[in-house]
Amino acid sequence: MLAEAHDLEPDQADRGPRNAAAATERMCVATRTVRPVAELIRFVAGPDGLVPDLKRRLPGRGVWVSARCSQVEAAVKRRAFQKSLRADIKVPSGLAEMVDGLLERSALDALSIAHKASLVVTGFTRVEVAIAGPAVVALLQARGAGAEGSRKLAAALVRRGEGAVPVEIVSSFTGDQLDLALGRLNVVHAALLAGRAVETFLARWRILECFRADEPDDRNSGSLCPNQDALEPGS
Repeated sequence: MLAEAHDLEPDQADRGPRNAAAATERMCVATRTVRPVAELIRFVAGPDGLVPDLKRRLPGRGVWVSARCSQVEAAVKRRAFQKSLRADIKVPSGLAEMVDGLLERSALDALSIAHKASLVVTGFTRVEVAIAGPAVVALLQARGAGAEGSRKLAAALVRRGEGAVPVEIVSSFTGDQLDLALGRLNVVHAALLAGRAVETFLARWRILECFRADEPDDRNSGSLCPNQDALEPGS
């Protein structure tokens, strides 16, 4: 059960990056409940206004909001940032969209690193062959990919059998985004092989999906708001 906001003293909300990193729970200013920090996004007051602190490292008093687009929007509407910081801090227009873009960029950066680690298989035929092996843990599918190719790969997944490792389907990115991240043209499907870099990408992708979901069941897959330590570079 979540603790209520009034169980915390006002000055205990956040006293800086060192305290923020060590804490396990913080109060969401949108829902007025206390949640694990892995389910929250930290914001701080910068010289030019409010700044998302995804890595929870920036100095200064932090404000925490549930890692959901709808809750960030609610916090803006209720002027929760200004009230918590006790200052008329400037909140950027489209703050939720800004956070979405940062989370998306973080996931695509991790995908690029996974590609450099030789953990991404591209080309439809090569992907289809890779699915038959034990190393595939996820499939990338460009947003708006053709139904025929997706159907064939789905059939290949079925042929793996019930005992095979579950494969996650990632369809959050456009073909242009995949092209840029993988340094190739016309990427529609790709297979991700087991490895640390792929684990990092999938963790960041789940955070992005969590942020975009209205309810926990709305995401493609993954646990509710996985640990945001995945946002750390090199993790």
